[in-house]
Amino acid sequence: MSDPLLGVPPALLHAVEHRLPEVSGRPLLVGVTGAPGAGKSHLAAELAAALEARGVRTALVPMDGFHLANPVLERLGLRDRKGAPETFDVDGFARLLRLLRDPLSRPVYAPDFDRSIDTAVAGALEVAPGTQVVVTEGNYLLLDHGGWEAIRPLLDLAAYLDAPDEVRRRRLVERHVAGGRSVEAARAWAEQVDGANARLVDRTRARADLVIAPPTPAS
Repeated sequence: MSDPLLGVPPALLHAVEHRLPEVSGRPLLVGVTGAPGAGKSHLAAELAAALEARGVRTALVPMDGFHLANPVLERLGLRDRKGAPETFDVDGFARLLRLLRDPLSRPVYAPDFDRSIDTAVAGALEVAPGTQVVVTEGNYLLLDHGGWEAIRPLLDLAAYLDAPDEVRRRRLVERHVAGGRSVEAARAWAEQVDGANARLVDRTRARADLVIAPPTPAS
């Protein structure tokens, strides 16, 4: 990706710090959502780093670790829709969040998604006892059907990251080209598959605690 890191909007950092005293003995669960290409991964990583810099023990557990494996998607006839809500193990994701809402007496291990091999890797992420904040990010955290309705009640704080469509589409094309697609195929996927998912996600923003926009880069 050619974009610089987003920086953490003060409103988001303040909201997390304000909510932190409301939980006791367990991590605060913070969700960052938005349409494909909005910059969720960058923002979630920067939020986790900013909290750590303030002495808040933080773990980052993205939703993308719950992508169904490609052979499963092929068997289900969903390979050409990878990234749509039905191509994730939403029940597994919900079980992990429920587990993280309890006090942690031992480490909890979660999957992560490795773009270099286009698949999830089990047990790649650790949430250690004493973790105060868990940041998760993904497109469908606020979706209200298809099993995803279980996710929003498990989040203590949800932020929707807005971004201009032209910026998102450019990022998506760059991402798909980096993943091995031709420019033409990358553009088609960004318009057809990512575009449909973006319209779906856009309708969920009202369920967020706050809507934030990335800063405009200096010219």
